[in-house]
Amino acid sequence: MNSDLNHSPTVDAAEVARFSALAATWWDTRGKMAALHKLNPVRLAYIRDATCQQFGRDPKRVGCLTGLRILDIGCGGGILSEPLARLGASVLGADPSTTNIEVAKLHAAQSGLAIDYRATTAEALCDAGERFDVVLAMEVVEHVADVDLFVQKCADMVKPGGLMVAATLNHTLKSFALDLTRNPAAFISAMRRLGAQNLAEEHPSRLVQWLFYSHPPLNERIAAAREFKAL
Repeated sequence: MNSDLNHSPTVDAAEVARFSALAATWWDTRGKMAALHKLNPVRLAYIRDATCQQFGRDPKRVGCLTGLRILDIGCGGGILSEPLARLGASVLGADPSTTNIEVAKLHAAQSGLAIDYRATTAEALCDAGERFDVVLAMEVVEHVADVDLFVQKCADMVKPGGLMVAATLNHTLKSFALDLTRNPAAFISAMRRLGAQNLAEEHPSRLVQWLFYSHPPLNERIAAAREFKAL
């Protein structure tokens, strides 16, 4: 990572180092980023539709984002930046990891896409006077050091009448525990011990679930843990 970015108040150096180490896997749909690739069509459709609604566009038209300048902050390897560019947007993809940015640049070049990738931060872009029709902070806020400052700088870069979209993990206790420990086996073991202590059935009937359960039964939580892949 650029040493100057290390001192940025919103940058968590440990998080940047972790994702930099995964740079080679950004475009591997079966690798560490598999979950993000699966999520991408859903978030892309949401962003496209919300943007078209905001600016009076038809989301079904090819090039529906043409003429709009979009910031993808925390762009990583460009998984979201590229389809936005294909929809016609002028995309600036920013990430504090120079390694991620190099991966993104290479993949965009191979795909024949012109995307402005920069190893920089939200506050640096904001302080330089950059402004955008749409600012995206997708699955980023959980990785920054100063969330309030980060969100404020992102909001300040939205042009009048523009749009900002932010998303983060669903922080249920289950997702928090899995993301924190990154150890599905330990989570499954803990769930089974908890079930034994509480005399809870691992596979309750649908009627029992409907009548008595306000949370997923053990078997569903264990199944989710088995499918968990830490980013």
